[in-house]
Amino acid sequence: MQGCVQIGPVMTAPAAPLPELEAAPILPVETAAENFVAVVARVEPVAEQYCRSLRRVANCDFRIVIDDRPGQPPNAFQTLDEAGRPILAFTVPLIRDARNRDELAFVLGHEAAHHIAGHIPRQQNTALAGAVLAGVLAQVSGAGEQAVATAQDLGATVGARRFSKEFELEADSLGTEIALVAGYDPMLGAAFFDRMPDPGDQFLGTHPANADRKRVVAATLARLGG
Repeated sequence: MQGCVQIGPVMTAPAAPLPELEAAPILPVETAAENFVAVVARVEPVAEQYCRSLRRVANCDFRIVIDDRPGQPPNAFQTLDEAGRPILAFTVPLIRDARNRDELAFVLGHEAAHHIAGHIPRQQNTALAGAVLAGVLAQVSGAGEQAVATAQDLGATVGARRFSKEFELEADSLGTEIALVAGYDPMLGAAFFDRMPDPGDQFLGTHPANADRKRVVAATLARLGG
């Protein structure tokens, strides 16, 4: 059974948020809602088809939700519920700030790609490995219990973010393919990078430079002949 759009808060913890978008014209609620529903109807079946064909994860039944909690910034994220079902969540400001349906389709394809590629379990594994290594090194160096715990926390953070930029670019590439097959223009969709503050090469940053992300979209389209 395919997932459905549901209005309500997302109860699970979100992934690292996108950098906040610059001020953008706000679409009327009715127009924004129509755009979102139309994009979900076209992109979700394509994403689920890719998910099942690649066979990297067990659950391909996406549930797409609107995070309507007050005060949320423009953001979208992928997470899992307690049963392991993939959740793709959009905040209301992101839906209303999107310039067109192509932008929504690209973001939806990108978030679906995170799940299809198994990024959450891969990130959890690197976080665990980082915490264990940091803890062992702290113990060997004679650190006290509190210092070991602090080292483990830092190790988990570094481990979790070790592949974050790589995962983002991988999701951009697969998300481009999903949006294209669904009938949207990923290059037009990726124009929202032009309105995002460029994360550059921040220490422990989770997102690549915007120019790198647009290059990945262009290269993917060239490979696909799009």
